[in-house]
Amino acid sequence: MAQIDFIEIIGLTAATLTTAAFLPQVYKTWKTKDVSALSLPMLILFFTGIVLWLIYGIYIDSLSMILANSITIVSSFFLMYFKIKYQNKK
Repeated sequence: MAQIDFIEIIGLTAATLTTAAFLPQVYKTWKTKDVSALSLPMLILFFTGIVLWLIYGIYIDSLSMILANSITIVSSFFLMYFKIKYQNKK
């Protein structure tokens, strides 16, 4: 049981780092409204992959996967929204 707890701590640490690394891009895009460097097909594929990771995390009952992917789904949704909303503004 102790090893499972240690592994989940590693997962939570990884989830925190990878999710936090994504948030500045969302903030910068929101503030600048510059979406020229964002690819909508990439964002759609990424979003779909994150949804599948969330489903997998729920299936295996992994708190780290559930938390990280839930936050990243929201973040990637905002990037897709910004891409669609601002792509023809400049």
